Parts: sequence; C-alpha cells; structure tokens
Amino acid sequence: MLHRMNTPSTARAPAWLTYTPKAWTQLRDGYAFDTLRRDAVAGLTVAIVALPLAMAIAIASGATPAQGLHTAIIAGFLISALGGSKVQIGGPTGAFIPVVFAVIARHGYDGLVLATLIAGLILIVAGLMRVGALLKYMPQPLITGFTAGIAVIIASSQLKDFLGLDVDTVPAEFVEKIQVLGGALGTISSATVLLGLACLAFLILQRRYAPKLPGFLLVVVAASLLVALGGLSTDTIGSRFGGIDSSLPVFALPAWNWAKIVAVLPDAFTIAFLAGIESLLSAVVADGMIGSRHRSNAELIGQGVANCASALFGGLPATGAIARTATNVRAGARTPVAGMLHALFLLAFMLLLAPLMAYVPLAALAAVLLIVAWNMAELDRFAELLRSPRGDRAVLLTTFLLTVLVDLTIAIEVGMVMAAFLFMHRMARVVEVETNLKLVEAAEDELAPEPGKDQRLALPAGVEVYQINGPLFFGVADRLEDVANQLFVPPKVFILRMRLVPLIDASGVHALERFAEKLHKRGTLLILSGLQPGPGRVLARMGFTERPGRVRFVADFAAALALTTTPVPEP
Repeated sequence: MLHRMNTPSTARAPAWLTYTPKAWTQLRDGYAFDTLRRDAVAGLTVAIVALPLAMAIAIASGATPAQGLHTAIIAGFLISALGGSKVQIGGPTGAFIPVVFAVIARHGYDGLVLATLIAGLILIVAGLMRVGALLKYMPQPLITGFTAGIAVIIASSQLKDFLGLDVDTVPAEFVEKIQVLGGALGTISSATVLLGLACLAFLILQRRYAPKLPGFLLVVVAASLLVALGGLSTDTIGSRFGGIDSSLPVFALPAWNWAKIVAVLPDAFTIAFLAGIESLLSAVVADGMIGSRHRSNAELIGQGVANCASALFGGLPATGAIARTATNVRAGARTPVAGMLHALFLLAFMLLLAPLMAYVPLAALAAVLLIVAWNMAELDRFAELLRSPRGDRAVLLTTFLLTVLVDLTIAIEVGMVMAAFLFMHRMARVVEVETNLKLVEAAEDELAPEPGKDQRLALPAGVEVYQINGPLFFGVADRLEDVANQLFVPPKVFILRMRLVPLIDASGVHALERFAEKLHKRGTLLILSGLQPGPGRVLARMGFTERPGRVRFVADFAAALALTTTPVPEP
C-alpha cells in the first residue's frame, strides 16, 4: 500500500452507495435551470456527433443503420440514467464491430440479440459482485494491443465501401477478408474512391484546424447533398438498406433454447468483457477531465441493464464511448441528464430526418470509421510500449496479432495469461533481492530522528512526502491515482521516494506520467528521489525524463529536501 504518515482515517462510505446511479445522486442534491441549460447544449452536441457514428458502426457490424440508432437511443439513455459516471455517454462503439460481425456470421442476428441479452445479465451480476474494482488491474500493454488490433480490423472492414468494390460477401476473418478484397480490386469505383478521399481529407483538416466543429456530421451532410443533388453514382443507405424506418423499435423476446444459449455463451462473455472494460476506461477518462470519481459497480449494473434493454428491442451491444464522453465534457455537461438528453435528441433526429438519411453515401461513413480506427490505434502509445521491458512488449505484440489474425476472445485470454506469468516471473526475481514486496507506509526512516516521533512535523511547509516500498507494476499502479485524489490541498512540492522500488513496468510508467500531469495541473512540482538504475533505465527508454517545473530526479531524500528550499522554476 501507499500511505502518508499520520493521516487520520476517513469514514467508509455505506455499502449501498457503490450501486447507486450518479443520476440519482445528482438530482437528489438539486438541479438548477442553469445546469439543465448546460446539459441540454452538451446533449445536443453529442447527439450531432453520435448520429453518423451510430449508423456507421451498425453498418460495419453487419447490421442496419436503424439498429445502430435504436441502440444509441435506448442504451444511451439507460447508461446515463443508471450508470456510475456523471458524464458517461453510451451507445454502439467501434470496439464491438468485429465481435458483432463475427456473431452475426456464426449465429445470425437472433443469435447476436440472445448473446447481448446474456451479456447484459452477466454485467449486472458482475456489478452486484463488485467485480468493477477488479477490472482496473488490466495491464496497459494488453489494453493497447487489443484496441490497436480492433482498429486494424475496423479499417480493413471499411475498404469495400471506401473503394466501392463489387463484393457480395466479405469474410469475417482478417486474412480471408484481405484476400477477397484484393481479388476485387479490379472493380474499384473511381467516383466512390474520390468521394471517400474527399471526406477523409475534410475530416483530417477539420480535426487539425477546426476541432470544435462537428466534423462527422458535416462530412456526412455534404456528401449526402452531393449524392442527392449531383447525381453521384455510389452506394447509399437507401440503395443498400432501402432507407431508415422512422418507427420506434418493437419489444420482443429473442428466440432461445438451451442449445442456442450454450452456442452463444462464449460470445456473450466476450461482449460483457468488452462492455465492462471499455465503459470503465471511458469513466476513468471522464473522471480525469472533470475531477470526479465514478462508481465502477454501479456503472457495470447500468451497462448490464442497458444491454438487456437494447437486446429486447432488437438493438446491438453498447458500452461507454470514450470519444463521445469527451465531447460531452468539452461541451459543458454537468450531470447524467446530458447523456439522457443526447438519447432523446437522437430519437428526434430519427423520427424527423429518416427520409433524408437514405441519401447518406456509405463511402462517407467509411471515412468516418477510418478516422475512428486511427484514433483507436493510439500509435504514439503503441510506439512507447515497444520501448518498454521485453515482457511487456511480448504481451503487447501477442495480443495485437491474436486480435487481428485469430480471435478477440483468445487474444484477451492469452494476453492475460502472459501478463500473469510475466508478473509471477518478475516477483520471483524480486524475492531474491527483497523479501518485503508490499507498498508500505514510510515508517521510521531518515524523516524521524527517533522511533514514534511525528515525522510530518519535520517537513517544510508546502511539502508532501510519500514512499513506495516494492515494485511499481500494473497491479498497484492505480494507487498513485488514489494518492492524487487524496490531496485536497495541493502542496507546492511532492517528493516521491523510490529507493525501495526494484522494478517498474509499462503500466507503472504510465501511472507516473498521469500522476505527474495531475500534479502539474495543480501547480505542484514532483521530485523522484533515490531512483534505482533499473527503473531509471525503463523510465528513460519510455521518455519519462526531467521536465522543468514538472518533474525532477535527485539522488536521495536529503537532496530532495534541499531542493524544496530553492525557488521552483515556472514551466
């Protein structure tokens, strides 16, 4: 554990609070008109972004655009109303594209609906069993390798529509898909390619020079006008799906029997796992943007109810959407009401604009998803992890290759097993050097001239000191986040003593980076003292070095204290 000396214990929150939706808490504490106005503006902004995404993701998944909209409306409303995050936006996401496509190919759409319903029940049970707190221990190389692999699959799935290829059926498997698409290159539509490239160029330039504009919606509207008024010959939602039905979805129980349940159960676990991981990752991102703290178990229960409801109305799997959640925050959202209003705005769009959506060209939606895939790939993070220790690189590349070439479920299973064995191997090596492997309180040390004396009295004003005793790896990296959240009054200088840290992995480096960034935003200088050579080399390889006004490295604790008496340079 990571402790501060002589800190009084805080009262533990009641057990029922972990299951309480954030919406209930926010509305119970009062809801002003000004907050409603801000939430309404944010909800409308996110709905404008979500409209083309919901249709594009559904089409790429092998479903209809209407099913994508139904999912965004039903699941999006319930995720905000019942989830554990203040500003989470839910709906269909790119991560589900390869999963949904494969399930439909194997079991038909009825099989997908049944798998989604079972996945929702799994998420509810997981939340009630407080599994949410365990999902944060996913190692960073596995998450990055997995999402990068999904990004490659999404990009490859868009080549048919982006190039206008004449292909009846595209296989779900990556290698076979590339072979089929490669064999159809002679059928490329020049008009479709030019339209797709124009849409892609617009989105790239918009993100660079006008990031606040709703680029996805603008490019879809412009491309639709070009098709409708200019007579451009290319596939549209109308030509492939016959348009979008503006009627509301109908409640229906999926057809099932025990044999079918057994057949779709592995896919249900995959959907539940993806929904849980992505929703909690999105909630963590939102916490960092608004300075809040989500309730992970309430979030899982909300996700579970939302997926059950989506399935019962013929929709797709849903989860928290990181990009849409970030858009919601930047647009001024204050409470979960913004997410609920986003779903209602989408409902209004579907009822009023359904006839016009028939003109949306599939090449424009393909360009949208290519941008989504690029964002998911996180090439900077991937390259950073390639400089991490050998074991982390192995987990990263194995998870990535298995995701692309074999199967998402197998990739997750193998990645987790590799990470677990890597952890055990590292712990075995550490035990030979240090028998105390826990992160513990800095007890009697240089701070205390005699045992039992209040060590904090010896600290200069505005200085905070913590000590890590043991390896900083993925299993304990989140403790730094907890420390940052406990600093109600930011100090001028934060000394992190690391002389007892024998090793650090990629997740530990990532946690240090986030910790340093959070301190910097609060005007606090981070000083790392006593860093050992091994962890020092890992930090250097991954680019975590001294930064003026943000991070300093010193040889020992005495040097750190001496540095606190000198003026701290401005960044």
